[in-house]
Parts: sequence; structure tokens; C-alpha cells
Amino acid sequence: MVPDAAALQRRARQLLPAEVYDYYAGGSGRERTLRANVKAWRQVWLAPRVLRDVSATDTAVRLLGAAFATPVAVAPTAFHRMAHPDGELATAAGAAGAGALYVLSTRSTRRIEDVGAVVAAGGGTWWYQVYVMRDRELTAGLVRRAAAAGAAALVLTADTPVVGHKRRSEQARVTVGDEDFLVNLGPLADLGGTTQAADVTFADIGWLTEIGGGLPVVVKGVLRPDDALACAAHGAAAVIVSNHGGRQLDGAIPTAWALPAVAAAARAGPVPAGPVPAGPVPAGPVPAGPVPAGPVPAGPVPAGPVPAGPVPAGPVPAGLEGFGVYVDGGIRTGHDVLTALVLGARAVFLGRPVLWALACGGADGVRELLTGLTAELAHLMALAGAASVPEVPAAAAPDPGSPAAGQPDHRLTISPDGGRR
Repeated sequence: MVPDAAALQRRARQLLPAEVYDYYAGGSGRERTLRANVKAWRQVWLAPRVLRDVSATDTAVRLLGAAFATPVAVAPTAFHRMAHPDGELATAAGAAGAGALYVLSTRSTRRIEDVGAVVAAGGGTWWYQVYVMRDRELTAGLVRRAAAAGAAALVLTADTPVVGHKRRSEQARVTVGDEDFLVNLGPLADLGGTTQAADVTFADIGWLTEIGGGLPVVVKGVLRPDDALACAAHGAAAVIVSNHGGRQLDGAIPTAWALPAVAAAARAGPVPAGPVPAGPVPAGPVPAGPVPAGPVPAGPVPAGPVPAGPVPAGPVPAGLEGFGVYVDGGIRTGHDVLTALVLGARAVFLGRPVLWALACGGADGVRELLTGLTAELAHLMALAGAASVPEVPAAAAPDPGSPAAGQPDHRLTISPDGGRR
């Protein structure tokens, strides 16, 4: 049965206290990005292939060396016990039962070790999401505990130097009890140290790798190609294209529009080493048309928008071989998952739909959501002419006129209320 995320949300709204629902559902500011995230996936048109053998489709993927039954993963979200008494234990069990990756939030309401044990019992794999807090020793202790409990990677959330203002949750004033908030932090005399630090930099990728005993670090919250390349240069294993579900900077680009440029940068690899030319970068648009053959001319790189068009095929440079690009934000259907794979993601992460499924059905609800989306994806892959996930980008190349294909004139067509203009 194909999951209906909207129906799950409506049911969850009836089941949850109003302030809890608003905390989960709300976005920052006027919620422009929150609405645009969902709509942007539906503005991409696909070009499927025909006469391919799709008598069997395989949704299996490998992420950072681990095998999963599906590219649909569970994003880190906070305070699951507000949605269900079993909290993150139920979410983790549901993900493991679906063969999906689970990412545990720093703001978990269940002990790290208990969540790790549930995932291990289900034969699953989990990563640990990290907020670098003002008290760095507190952060380091949590990371070490996660590594000891079996986390396979660390996910550094990079887009929260401060927390975005959210009218809905601030008006509702949801309260998380000390039992839940401090379950992994322990008794603290001063809660100020648990606030996200505003001085986090690219250097902290290496710091997390070190205190995590060499665990790979994934950076979440990247929307720009230059930031993705900088993450890779500082040792990140992957990035998650994300605007925090529309909960941070309102007006940030929808992830469906940001993804192609980040994926293209990962394919192209880093800029060759060498001295940076002196002087200002000249302004002006990038000339249209193909890049002329021959040696690259000397001098600074002109500024301007990235030209539209597909990413040229070819081997990934050694510097970014295996570098992962994932995405979250507004993904609600198997078609959204397929679109994300077409645009260059190796996996997608779900946030709010998992919370709605948890509220409605606990571990079974989460498992049914994930397996249902995976089954829908397998069906759509066959329609697109792709027998496996790696074949999807070639099987259904995005129409070059769709917003996510890089046409800047289309990137102005979402109005503040989420409608088309």
C-alpha cells in the first residue's frame, strides 16, 4: 500500500497535543521555505528511458560502506517521546525492520546505548547526529558514547549557529521535561552549555573525527557547492543537502533546487591546487554555450550563475571518490525519492513523516511508512527504466527546463504563500 504522508499528518494532528504538533510541524519566519520544500520536488519533470529490462528492480544501496535495503533513511529529529511513549526506541526499531538507516538526534529522549542496542537487535545501522554545544566537553562525551554504542558515522549539523525563530512553537511553548531533556546529558547545574555553539567551523569536522575514534563525518545543512567542496577538503565523508526542514533561515533555497549544483560539484571534484590569483573577481554572467576545447586560460574565474544543463559524465576525480551527497526536506512520496535520486542524491532522509508515523503507529507505523515508500520507489524505477538505484540518474534525466535543472529564471516562481507565479 502506498503511504499517504498527508493522511498520516492529519491523523497525527488529531492524536498529538496541539503544542506538540505545532512544534514538529512548524517552520521559521513566515514558513516560506517550509512550504517551498514540498512544492519544489513536484516542479521537476523527468525523462524516463524505454526498452530496458526492469523485470526485477533492486532498491538496495551502500552508504559509507554499509548495506541498506532502501535509499530512504530516517533523519535526526528531536524529542520522540512527545510523539510516542517508546520514543526513539520505537523509531529505531521501525527503521531497522525496514532495512533503513536511522540517525539518532543529540536531542534524543532515550539513552544512546539503549537505542544502539535496539538497532543492533534488528540487524540495522545507525548514525549519531551532533550539535556542537557551547560545552564542548559535553559534546565530546556524547560522541564517545555514541561511538562505543555502535554508531557507524557522525552527522554534524552545520546550519544552527543560532536557532531560528518559529512562531508556532514559540506561541505554543512546548515543554520538554527534565527526564527527557537530560536523559543523555545528566544532571547539569547550568543548561546554557547545552545550547548550540555559534563558533563551529570546518575545522570541527576533523575534531569530531578525532574524538569519534575515526568515525566518518557527514555534514548536514549544506546548500552551496563551495561549502560541499570545503567539507570534503576538511575530511567529511558526505554532505546532506538540507535547510533544516525550513526551520532555520526562512527564504533559504528549497533542497530540490540546491541538490543538482551540490551533486555536480561533488562529481567535478575540487579546484586544482595552486595560488589564488590576486585582485578582485570580475563581475558579469557566465557566457552561454559549451566550454571551448583547449587549455584553461590563466587568470581569475569570472563570477555569475552556474550554466544550466546536465552534469557531464565521466570518472569522479580521486579526491572525491566515494564522497556522498544526500538530501532531506519536503520529501513525502516515492516519486519525490525518485526525483532526488535523479538529481544526484545517493539517499534521502525523512523527518516529519516519520514523526507522524511514530505518533500514529509506533515502531510498526515507522516500518510501514519506510517499506511502503520503498515499494513505491521500486515501482517508479521500473516505469523510469531503472533496474537499480545507480541506474536512476541516467534512466530519468531531469528535463532541462525544470527549476532543479538549473534555470535561474524558474527559481523565482514560488510566491511567499507557496503558489506559482
